[in-house]
Amino acid sequence: MIKEEKENLRVAIESQHGGHAVLCQSVPVKEIYDGQTVWEGAVHVFDLAANAKATRAYAWSSPIEGSTKRRYFAVLHIGAIKSPADAVRAAIVAEHRAQKIK
Repeated sequence: MIKEEKENLRVAIESQHGGHAVLCQSVPVKEIYDGQTVWEGAVHVFDLAANAKATRAYAWSSPIEGSTKRRYFAVLHIGAIKSPADAVRAAIVAEHRAQKIK
């Protein structure tokens, strides 16, 4: 992972959730729904200090359609979120629900 991407992911976690994030590993995730790949990429696992809710967070980015920019996702390791794959799944579900509301 390039240094800039690592820094952007760290900033996304810290700005959305607080605390101090330190990258500890990257995990490949492939999320399949109804026989189709809906997301595939690396989820970066961060240790999280000074956060009241969690000691771990997951972060990744995806390109924004029609743009050269990226969207950054940061999900805490709490509740039902116990792995990088759980974090991706939760983000997909949340995004799907948000699109239905529009």
